[in-house]
Amino acid sequence: MISKVTKLLIATTNAGKLREVEPLLDRLPIDLLTLADVSRIPPPEESGATFAENARAKALYYANATGHPTVAEDSGLEIDALGGAPGVHSARYGGERSSYPEKFRLIEEALRASGTTDRRARFVCALALANSRGVRFESRGEIVGSIAQQSRGEGGFGYDPIFYYPPFGCTLAEAGDRKSEVSHRAKAFKALREYLMGVNFEL
Repeated sequence: MISKVTKLLIATTNAGKLREVEPLLDRLPIDLLTLADVSRIPPPEESGATFAENARAKALYYANATGHPTVAEDSGLEIDALGGAPGVHSARYGGERSSYPEKFRLIEEALRASGTTDRRARFVCALALANSRGVRFESRGEIVGSIAQQSRGEGGFGYDPIFYYPPFGCTLAEAGDRKSEVSHRAKAFKALREYLMGVNFEL
C-alpha cells in the first residue's frame, strides 16, 4: 500500500470524466488534483496515432510541467463499419466546435453512405500514469456495443446517447449508475486502483 498521502494529478478538465473517475479512486491515501488546481498550462498537442500514445504523451507532459505524478487518459468511440473512426479524433469529429448532436448526425450519415447494416462499435480508454522519471503504469479498458438508431437518454456525456449496450438493453445515457460497472473508463481506472493498492514506494 502507498506509504503516505500522495498528490496525484488527473489531467483533465472534463467534468463528466471527473465524476466517473473520483469514485473509482475513493478511499486511497491520495489527494486528487485536477488541472484546475495547478497553474494554467497550455495543453499538449494530441498527435498520437493511438489512444495509448496520446495518454502516454499527456501523462509525461503534465508530470514534467507540474512536478506531480499524473494520470492521463485518451478515450473515444470506434465504429467497425467506419474503419475504427472516429477513434482518436472522437472529441474533434466534425470540427473542434461541433456539438455532439452534430457528431451523431455525421456518424449516421457515414453509416448510411457505407451501405452497411453493421453498427458494431466500442468505447476504448487508454490510461497512463507517469512521473518525472517516465511512465510507471498503463491500462486499457473497452466496452463493446453498437450504434443506436437514434440518440436516447439524458445521462452520461459525449457519445453515450448513441452507444447501445446489449446486456443492459439501453444506451449508456439511459444506464444510470450501472454505467460505472461496465464502462471502458471504469475498467481502466479499476486496474489503476489495483496497481496503486500494491505499490510500496512514493509515486
